[in-house]
Amino acid sequence: MAATTTKTKEVVLGFLEDAEPWQLRSPQFPSKVGGKPAWLSLRDLPSPSCLECDKCHLPLAFLLQVYAPIANQDKSFHRTLFLFCCKSPECYAHNDSSCMKVFRSQLHRRNEFYPYEPPSEDETETPSDPDPSVLPVSGLKLCWVCGCPGSKACSRCHTVTYCSKHHQTLHWKHTHKKECCNQGALSTTASLFLFPESELDTEPEKEAQDRDETKENEREEEEEIIQRSVDCPSLADALAETDLEEMAIHETEDNKMVQRFKKRIASEPHQVLRYSRGGSPLWISSQHIPAHQDIPPCTCGAKRNFEFQVMPQLLNSLSVDSTGASIDWGTLAVYTCSVSCSNDNHYCPEFIWKQDFSSEQHI
Repeated sequence: MAATTTKTKEVVLGFLEDAEPWQLRSPQFPSKVGGKPAWLSLRDLPSPSCLECDKCHLPLAFLLQVYAPIANQDKSFHRTLFLFCCKSPECYAHNDSSCMKVFRSQLHRRNEFYPYEPPSEDETETPSDPDPSVLPVSGLKLCWVCGCPGSKACSRCHTVTYCSKHHQTLHWKHTHKKECCNQGALSTTASLFLFPESELDTEPEKEAQDRDETKENEREEEEEIIQRSVDCPSLADALAETDLEEMAIHETEDNKMVQRFKKRIASEPHQVLRYSRGGSPLWISSQHIPAHQDIPPCTCGAKRNFEFQVMPQLLNSLSVDSTGASIDWGTLAVYTCSVSCSNDNHYCPEFIWKQDFSSEQHI
């Protein structure tokens, strides 16, 4: 996503694409959805306690990462944002983002992990499969299930490590009970916990067309909704006049917002991500839009700016549909440090704002 930094207000769209496994590993600096995280800095990863859901305290699942270096800023020559989310539907309260976390990692061009020159885009030789339980260079142990830091080893084979008892139990029931102490069978991973893996391919958003016509349509829709509410005798009898007016205003604003959302994405309906560092999110509701004071400053003291948002279309590709409750969102807006501060290659927590559809909305 390096091209996205030349214009701070430019919007770049992300789409899911198939890719070879080697293209989604750390040395290729991928933007991707699902699978295990392709960590950027190979030291000082977020601890297992930092990667727990604040509600149920179970391990979060890796959702996606966005490679977003900042031009002309050597400390951010390599820069990736990592987004994690809970897989328990019960944790997804309306407009509540406490079941999600985002982290930023960045490196100078000259660093201990990657060559100075950019990686080849062609696979000239078949690379050997890396050990999924050990991070290269640093030797940090990783969880066999989720790819996050894990120091809890299987008590029988002492070969496989986990981030938590929960993932150890999941792996044991899924495959490890049969594979334990059989070194040749350990290539199988507990993929039930992971989201399907895809590359995030990007392209600039086309210029919006005919803004005046859009505004005129919104005015007509607003007048129609207000008139429809007033002309409904049963509703008017049941509600006080002030309540009716307030309801009409909220309905009108939400309708305007969702129509604007639909029109903006109509030319590219399969977009799953919108990137615009320093720009603005495309909201899907007039409710629960953050004010400036709702976005906390970075731990360094600098303010946070909008960087990218995850679209609801991504849910269609995550295999999360189930009878009854399911993980869900309207849009996820990620805000990051405006100066992209350095923290000795540590992973810096950033801020995420979850906005859901109102009960009347349908996309």
